Amino acid sequence: MLQIMGAILIAGILTALAVPSIMKAVTKAKQGEATSQLEHIYSLERLYFMEFSKYSSDLEEIDFEQQKLVTEDGGARYKIEIVESSTTTFIGRATAVQDFDGDGVFNVWEINQDRTITETVKD
Repeated sequence: MLQIMGAILIAGILTALAVPSIMKAVTKAKQGEATSQLEHIYSLERLYFMEFSKYSSDLEEIDFEQQKLVTEDGGARYKIEIVESSTTTFIGRATAVQDFDGDGVFNVWEINQDRTITETVKD
């Protein structure tokens, strides 16, 4: 009986040690959605720029379709928007609609006309 309790205790300790690593890996995988969607925004903005010599602030104008969010029974975890645009610059933003690790902070990523992707709010 003591051996079984010892084995359960060891298993519990190992599980407790593994959970933070697993949560980081899960969060990292979810963040991949943000970066890939922002790369897509960059490509669409570049095409728009080549045609009109300016960047657009309208997702429909550049032919980007926001996938249905998980908060609306869809699959997308990030809301995509263009928060700034001009003749020479743009900033696209991906904001998480879920708190991945339960700390009250929602992950945010941005991309600009130079294709620089930045995590502006870590989760």
